Amino acid sequence: MDTIKYIVKRILLALIILLGVSVIIYGLARMMPTDFVDNQYSSAVSNGTMTQADVDRIKELYGLNMPDAFLTIKVNGIEGYEGQTFRINAKQDTYESEVKYGAKTYLAWYTDGSKATYYGSDDTAIILNIRPDEQTGYNFAIGKIYSSGVDLPDDVDDENAVIMLDEQFVPEYEGVFRLDETEGMGIDQIRQILVDYRKSGSEHKNDAFKQTSLNMDYRLAKGTEKAGAVLKGYFSWLGNMFKGDLGISFKYKRPVADVIVQNMGISFAIAFIATILQFIIAIPLGIKAAVNQYGVVDYTVTVFAMIGISLPTFFLAAIVIRVFSVGLGWFEVGGIASASMPTDASWILRLGDNLWHMILPMFVLVVLSIGSLMRYTRTNTLEALSADYVRTARAKGLSEKTVVYKHAFRNTMIPLVTLMAGILPSLFGGAMITETVFSIPGIGKLAYDALIVADVPFIMGYNMFMAILTVIGTLFSDLMYAVVDPRVKIGR
Repeated sequence: MDTIKYIVKRILLALIILLGVSVIIYGLARMMPTDFVDNQYSSAVSNGTMTQADVDRIKELYGLNMPDAFLTIKVNGIEGYEGQTFRINAKQDTYESEVKYGAKTYLAWYTDGSKATYYGSDDTAIILNIRPDEQTGYNFAIGKIYSSGVDLPDDVDDENAVIMLDEQFVPEYEGVFRLDETEGMGIDQIRQILVDYRKSGSEHKNDAFKQTSLNMDYRLAKGTEKAGAVLKGYFSWLGNMFKGDLGISFKYKRPVADVIVQNMGISFAIAFIATILQFIIAIPLGIKAAVNQYGVVDYTVTVFAMIGISLPTFFLAAIVIRVFSVGLGWFEVGGIASASMPTDASWILRLGDNLWHMILPMFVLVVLSIGSLMRYTRTNTLEALSADYVRTARAKGLSEKTVVYKHAFRNTMIPLVTLMAGILPSLFGGAMITETVFSIPGIGKLAYDALIVADVPFIMGYNMFMAILTVIGTLFSDLMYAVVDPRVKIGR
């Protein structure tokens, strides 16, 4: 019962820790200097197939928008929309540089050059669209927004529905608009829009137009509104995460969870074998160095351990590639399969080919990781060998092998258990630098590529995945203390 209470307590504590970690990760992701959405759609904005308002809407849907200023429309006289306010984000310097000094007309500013969608706070929108033929005026539509692909309510007329990004706009009223250029209106005043409108749909095409006005306004965003946009984006992401939805990766165009699950197998295979080899090599060498303190074995192990600790991953990987791939030609570099592998090759042949490609990255991982583990084992073994119970065992006439591996070794393992906390992240999280250098399509390389282009949904999902693994590893490490050391009682 004490064990169960302890586990429940640690899980509750872990949830609090993960909540704090998620805040830090989200904050860092929002401060990234690169903006994937802007870069992805910059060409579409340049050639006119998308507007900056469309790009801002994408950011808003992902909770990534940061309002600078607002251009708003307040509706007058339209049934069902009376008094409602619609808005789009605007840049603070746009009004000063583009409108006030005549670089852009009010009409072009309102419509972002061709077409703009102003969004309400309750799934409503207004579309202002400049027609090529100015004789017929400019298009106006106001209506409801629905998620793309969902079945619309039976009472909704979707005859003129418009697909916008991942949303569906169904106009309720449509018509034409024009600017109210009042004589004597100063350059600092925002123009009013006059609208001739009627019900949307073919059955209303002969209806008489009604006239109303839309009040325009421009203002800078307040600090609370900017903070609110950040908090809204965070809590939206957090709520989806609790539902198991980590979002859609910008770069990979698939759900983040699917990308992680489908690509961590390669990383796990490499890391698992490397971890086994690391323990098989490092622990015996550490014990041997401790038993032969200040001897040839001890100094040799220490030198190799320091080399492994000191070498950067990318440097050692580059040397290994230069020697064994470029120089000797023993291994191929890039991927986990040979380009010359026949399409009808047996699974055994393919498995052997995959393992052959994994040798170099596993070698790099083992060399870089055994150094610290050897030094850790050596230090713990020296401490155990100087303990009273070891002297007692020797006084009883036990062989040195029995003293070292039966009495000292088990107590040496107690501090080593703390390393268990990092095993799960290393097994499933991928070796980012190693996978990138060797072009291995594991989860580590995918995370690096996503980081370079600021794929915020994937970065958030991947880091939370690593945080969860770390918390689980820490809990597992605590439980293992009771297994290794009988003196430790869980829950006390």
